[in-house]
Amino acid sequence: MKNQTTVTEFILLGLSSDPQMQIFLFLLFLVIYLITLVGNVMIMLVIKADPHLHTPMHFFLFHLSFIDICYSSVTVPNMLMNFQTKQKTISVNGCIAQMFFFFLSAGTEIFILSAMAYDRYAAISICNPLSYKVMMNLRVCLLLVSASWITGFSASALVVGMVPQLNFCGPNEINNFFCDMEELLKLSCAKSPLVEMIILGSCSLVSLEPFLFIIVSYILILSAILRIASSAGRQKAFSTCASHLLVVSLYYGTIIIMYMTPSAQLSPGFHKALSLMYMVITPMFNPIIYSLRNKEVKGAFRKVVMQTLGMI
Repeated sequence: MKNQTTVTEFILLGLSSDPQMQIFLFLLFLVIYLITLVGNVMIMLVIKADPHLHTPMHFFLFHLSFIDICYSSVTVPNMLMNFQTKQKTISVNGCIAQMFFFFLSAGTEIFILSAMAYDRYAAISICNPLSYKVMMNLRVCLLLVSASWITGFSASALVVGMVPQLNFCGPNEINNFFCDMEELLKLSCAKSPLVEMIILGSCSLVSLEPFLFIIVSYILILSAILRIASSAGRQKAFSTCASHLLVVSLYYGTIIIMYMTPSAQLSPGFHKALSLMYMVITPMFNPIIYSLRNKEVKGAFRKVVMQTLGMI
């Protein structure tokens, strides 16, 4: 027999109940969201416009920027709307939809980052540029991106597909600014160890396997860099990985702190701060990191700006 859902909507407690603070937070996150949109769209336009950036690395960066827009747009617009309303509710179906697109974006981003790590390994370990282009041709890049989306979709469907099996009949307050799966599991009236195990196991698997793949890739990359004879060559090789390594550290560092720290030691406020870090702040930083540390992107961006100003 299926569980009967008696709760029809959830209340998102958000970041603060202070009206003055909510005005400040609304303006702050509106600016962050606009920077995220503009930054990532600019990265995509620059990569599309400049033929010199039609490389595997920038192909993956293009898709990473698109995912960051999706990632941020899943939660931030709803959070901004809740800052302006007294009724901070979301329907059960709306909550499930938000979680689905959140897990889809998060899962796809994790696998795109893994594909980027593989690309960096291929670029550094294969000294012959022609062999690298053959190995990382457009077909391979499309397959890797498609596989990332399919895996993200499958994982999201599996995790979120378990939610209707839960029974919500009591408290309906979610102590966060979005439909947090961890908070949702706490609200379930009838505990289902099997459902919880599938949800938590799937989330752990989707996060852990790509992370281990990235670690192994960077161990091999480091080994390849150390075999380069000249210090200038080693520095150039490392600089091509620096942006990706920084993005991975920022993304996974937050997740590791969140999920490796016992729940009893993690205060609700700190949990919200970590959620903001990887859901709102990281998508804003990614285009900044890649545009500041990537000479090709920086040069192409400058060229596009100059051409745009020249047409005015």
